[in-house]
Amino acid sequence: MKAVRVHEYHVDPSIDDIPEPKLAGPLDVIVKIGGAGVCRTDLHILEGQWAEAMNPELPYVIGHENAGWVHEVGEGVTNVAVGDTVILHPQPSCGLCLACRAGRDMQCENAFFPGLSNNDGGMAEYLRTTARACVKLNPDTNPADVAALADAGITAYHAVRKAVPSLYPGTTAVVQGAGGLGHIGIQALAALTATRIVVVDRNPDALALAKQIGADETVQADGNHVEAVKDLTGGKGADVVFDFVAEQGAENDAWQMTAPAGSQYIIGYGGELRIPTLDFVAGEKNIIGNIVGTYNDLAELMVLAQAGKVTLHTKQYPLDAALDALHDLDAGQVRGRAILVP
Repeated sequence: MKAVRVHEYHVDPSIDDIPEPKLAGPLDVIVKIGGAGVCRTDLHILEGQWAEAMNPELPYVIGHENAGWVHEVGEGVTNVAVGDTVILHPQPSCGLCLACRAGRDMQCENAFFPGLSNNDGGMAEYLRTTARACVKLNPDTNPADVAALADAGITAYHAVRKAVPSLYPGTTAVVQGAGGLGHIGIQALAALTATRIVVVDRNPDALALAKQIGADETVQADGNHVEAVKDLTGGKGADVVFDFVAEQGAENDAWQMTAPAGSQYIIGYGGELRIPTLDFVAGEKNIIGNIVGTYNDLAELMVLAQAGKVTLHTKQYPLDAALDALHDLDAGQVRGRAILVP
């Protein structure tokens, strides 16, 4: 099969012909990929940012946002069958450790992470995962239309889901960054809360899309955006700020836009947040980190997606054009999410 593989860091991956994956255990599932999302994390992988944390053996196949059709199942699999349309939780979990028992899939002690850890991902024609990672979809679902919900979607939804108790009517939520994750977060906020949604982005096209999908107010990130948010909130800032950027100073802007007793949810990464401890004490502000989400988050998100309440804005590329997709994403030329289709 064809697959996009990283051979060394700081250079482009290559499209190689490699053997198809094989079942390795009774709960394994082989999925024929119908769509694989291209994520900024993939760019970070190529830069070597995840090498120390995940320590994969090179070369390996990237791609952690995957959907498709069940191609083969292990002898112990009962929840899906060959031919089923599925979207895949990005991190298969064991189901037996304490974290799994509590529903915290991302903290599983025995998980693997196709496309990031030492396991091949889904920028390929086939992928090996497990039964626990499969969310069964309506059979008429096009996997390419939903694949990026497996990571970008679940990550944005997970953050919004945690913040719901703080976003009652009369509150304000800021979404900083209306790109691949942020545009899903906006829709999740509109579907789950009655908060006023203010979107901050430097790109006018992204702000125009934000208005179409649920934003009440938009603010261009032009250097005066912190003050603009303060003006929209009577000087106090937002009750919750979702920072989908969190680099190049945006992480500090998000802190300044957060109201006293408010919460800054950090979803993007790459920057460094430096805050005097007195600001925590005097402002009683919270900072909350987010890493992907739970299986239930993904299942709930797919209910919203199949009801038309969350829609992915995508640009599709054939698998052979994976480098074009990665370069376009790096250059900021993708509105919404790039999807590879084998």
